[in-house]
Amino acid sequence: MRIYGYLRASTKEQDANRAKEELEKFVEERGFSISCWFLENESGARLHRPELFRLLEVAERGDVLLVEQVDRISRLNSKDWKTLKQKITTNGTRIVSLDLPTSHQFLSLKDEFTQRILDALNGMMLDMLAAIARKDYEDRQRRQAQGIKKAKSLGKYKGHPEDLKLHRKIEELLHDDKSYSAIQNLLGCSRHTISKVKKRLIQIK
Repeated sequence: MRIYGYLRASTKEQDANRAKEELEKFVEERGFSISCWFLENESGARLHRPELFRLLEVAERGDVLLVEQVDRISRLNSKDWKTLKQKITTNGTRIVSLDLPTSHQFLSLKDEFTQRILDALNGMMLDMLAAIARKDYEDRQRRQAQGIKKAKSLGKYKGHPEDLKLHRKIEELLHDDKSYSAIQNLLGCSRHTISKVKKRLIQIK
């Protein structure tokens, strides 16, 4: 059995490594070590998460995917969660999450009967926590939208501040005739941001 640590944060401004020390301590106390880390800055509400799926490709049946909380794996809607869960189940990967105590026993399983009981129990608990994580995400999105609407009605909404440093780097790369894909890979920004900067450059010209 190998243990793979998965660390995720929603944006590049957030520190995906934040929980690394806690996860290391968790496995060391149980006499294990983490074989490899997979880290990415992607929204848990999106199914497209290259590092998570790379982990699932590397993992073999019985290996453990270790996370701090279930919402690090999923804030997905019901359809996308079923797709991801099917991939995890088919792969035979076991989820161990610090906020799901029933999953901790996967690190000390001895007999097949107990494994099957825990697989079934853990599957139900994962479904429940994934649903709670999704609801929390939708509630926050709704509150944010309400706040923006109210700010707009009061004439106080100014939108997200521009990252001027990032925009200058994009400008430099555009001047060097770098492609959108190359700029994305170098800076980790969206194509929309690159397009916005390019349009502004065209207007200046």
